[in-house]
Amino acid sequence: MAFHHRAPHAGTLAVLFVVLSTVAWAQFETRSSTPIIYEPQSVAVADFNHDGKLDVATTTFVYSGQVAVLLGRGDGTFQPAVYYNVDSHDQSLYWIAAADFNGDGNVDLAVADALGYNISILLGNGDGTFQPPVQYPTTEWPGFVATGDFNNDGKPDLIIVNRQYVSVMLGNGDGTFQPPIDNTILSPSDTGTLGLGDFNHDGNLDVAVPEPVGSAGLGILLGNGDGTFREGAQYAVGSVSAVAVADFNRDHKLDLAVIDAESNPIQVLLGNGDGTFQLGASYAATLAYGITTSDVNGDGKLDLLFVTTVFPSGTSRLTVMLGNGDGTFQPPVYYLSFVEALYIAMGDFNGDHQPDVAVSDYRGNAVDLLLNTGVVSFSPTTPISFNPQLLGTTSTPQNVMLKNTGTTTLSIASKRLSGPFQLASGTTCGSSVSPHANCTLSITFTPTAIGLKSGLLSISDSASSKPQVIELSGTGTVITFSPTQLSFGSVKVGTKSSPQNVTVTNMGGGAVSVTSITIAGSESADFLQANTCGTHIPAGASCTISVTFAPQFTGNRHATLEIFDNGGASPQQISLTGTGA
Repeated sequence: MAFHHRAPHAGTLAVLFVVLSTVAWAQFETRSSTPIIYEPQSVAVADFNHDGKLDVATTTFVYSGQVAVLLGRGDGTFQPAVYYNVDSHDQSLYWIAAADFNGDGNVDLAVADALGYNISILLGNGDGTFQPPVQYPTTEWPGFVATGDFNNDGKPDLIIVNRQYVSVMLGNGDGTFQPPIDNTILSPSDTGTLGLGDFNHDGNLDVAVPEPVGSAGLGILLGNGDGTFREGAQYAVGSVSAVAVADFNRDHKLDLAVIDAESNPIQVLLGNGDGTFQLGASYAATLAYGITTSDVNGDGKLDLLFVTTVFPSGTSRLTVMLGNGDGTFQPPVYYLSFVEALYIAMGDFNGDHQPDVAVSDYRGNAVDLLLNTGVVSFSPTTPISFNPQLLGTTSTPQNVMLKNTGTTTLSIASKRLSGPFQLASGTTCGSSVSPHANCTLSITFTPTAIGLKSGLLSISDSASSKPQVIELSGTGTVITFSPTQLSFGSVKVGTKSSPQNVTVTNMGGGAVSVTSITIAGSESADFLQANTCGTHIPAGASCTISVTFAPQFTGNRHATLEIFDNGGASPQQISLTGTGA
């Protein structure tokens, strides 16, 4: 029996690109990638060896049943992972939590061992090592574990998603735990992560519970202060996979931010302070996972961090939405791309008082550390993409603004470009940038071969120990076409317009094969085409495509003429418009 537990948890490897932020104190760069055997899962962050430097522990998923401990060096890098055997079951260990369970001042670990049907406790020795695990049986297989004091005795307890139950295991204060108290009021989603907080200001911990598919979406359990709960309100917010708890609008009442695993919006629920919530703003997100919150740009307003999926590649990227302080958030900014990331955790890993991000690289078997470098911002924040460009010619420049948002002069040691990209004469960034000043990086694209080309602008400066990188892309082609759009004006329904022509030219030194020429779009039947291109266009030759507008319905009609070939930048696309009268 094996569970491949992937919904809101898992990680990735392989940093592909960095996209830099436009706001002070919110720039992330990858400092390290530490190998982990067998697909790391969730991440716990704490100082395990009392050296003042944050460390990381993560569970491993497939063929291992181990916990990996990575001791931090204080600069964003880690010592090689040390492993502790927990269970021999395949695909067994999911969630991990850290706290001092026996009151000796050392951080201990609690691990949800699904196929072992237990919670494993690893007591810390205070030097970064841990004792062999002790297992505490659960009623059902556990997929999630967190810590909190649910009976107000000052001893950390455990709360568990036990497949069918939300369960509490009360701590005895000596590192041991009582049998689980299974909540039967509300069934949780077995892939959801709980949100904890005192939602009604009664001094007892409450729980926001993702519910199974087909239920309301999110249920509230109000704590009684003895490890049991009573039922609160339920909220129809889709299939919730993860919950973040914080005061987003600064009214001293806890709010929630949740991810809908099906339609994938980010939904904010503003707390009323009595255990109930009102629906706030929602935001689109593409396959979002692992939501958490922190003030990453130092403005005193809490921000949201999570990972989203990039299509069609299926890779993941770190996504940040800066908070406005009123419960609403700014549009997302994207930073890093990973093979497949689902877990993130926050902490100051290099002692600069900026929140950094640890990502478990599920597919790449690593823990990646992203440092918040802070004082350099770039605009735009998206990768720079150039329009298709003829081979041997140079594009119009595209500009990137670099701003020093810090209070001291920024020194720039070097600016390096890879791929068919160049710094143009409009570049004003020299060897330094004054505080709060900005400069321009002007970039051109000169392809020497057909097809999609990529490159990087790498900037070494005093804001970071590693180059800050902007991704560049463009497509080289030998095909030109003119005009780039056709407009037919008003034509009576049931009649045909006069034809309009598009000239396609092969500027290359060899013949270009033409696969097809089609008209695409939901209203493509309103446009007709005939052409002289055949199956190939000789070097230096041109062909003609004649398009006629024959509207079948009244109103504005739209379609796209597409030319599929091997000359680069295929398909070439020409916009077609007309009005049926």
